[in-house]
Amino acid sequence: MRNDPSFIELRARQRARALLDDGSYRELLDPFDEIISPWLGPQGIVPQADDGMVVAKGTINGKPSVVIAIEGAFQGGSMGEVSGAKMAAALELAAEDNRNGIPTQAVLCLETGGVRLQEANLGLAAIADIHAAIVDLRRYAPVVGIVAGTVGCFGGMSIAAALCSYLVVTREARLGLNGPQVIEQEAGIEEYDSRDRPFIWSMTGGEVRYQSGLVDALVGDGIHAVKQAMNTLLDKGVRREERTDKYPWFLEHLSRFDTRQQADTARITAFFAGEEK
Repeated sequence: MRNDPSFIELRARQRARALLDDGSYRELLDPFDEIISPWLGPQGIVPQADDGMVVAKGTINGKPSVVIAIEGAFQGGSMGEVSGAKMAAALELAAEDNRNGIPTQAVLCLETGGVRLQEANLGLAAIADIHAAIVDLRRYAPVVGIVAGTVGCFGGMSIAAALCSYLVVTREARLGLNGPQVIEQEAGIEEYDSRDRPFIWSMTGGEVRYQSGLVDALVGDGIHAVKQAMNTLLDKGVRREERTDKYPWFLEHLSRFDTRQQADTARITAFFAGEEK
């Protein structure tokens, strides 16, 4: 029997509760508030009362915190008008708390395919608000992103992950701008076979992302392991230099990357180590 139950197997609400101190969990705009997407029903899609977004206030190690968890089982964790507004507003309020002398940190559980296609521009606008809110908040308190599995983190929300102060992943996690099926559709199966699971994880899986320095902690999928990594990163506080501040280095190296050769784990890790010619 496992001593550390799986974090991956938890639903969004369970993840948020597990990360906060015992007895401190308080959900904002929970399902009983019945704030649903107005766009799914007319398209024949059954909406969910929380729109797949859980926002919980409480404490982590006694410090004021907000945990925002995306439900990957609802519409693939996609971001629409309501779910995106819930996340953006929670982050904006956390930043405002900091400006008012209440040091509030944030943890984001990211299981999302990005924008919800049924809500298109509304979802894109919400994701842009989320990006701005993360950049605002991380000046005052750390924002820790957790990508555990099974959906992964793709699309505009992968940019949100990159903007976080710190990132935690499991080996089951995937992190990338475009999802495998999108790449296959646009570039062809010879370039990217979305059914080849070992290949997909060798490109965008948690382990290669950690080896490449794009995330800060690689852990097993146990609840305790995830919480321990989260606590360690929160204790580091605000970063002196954000990963996104290094964009000139990334742009310069990307301009020299030879796309005529098929990328693999070795080439990816060599590239991010500055060794790829």
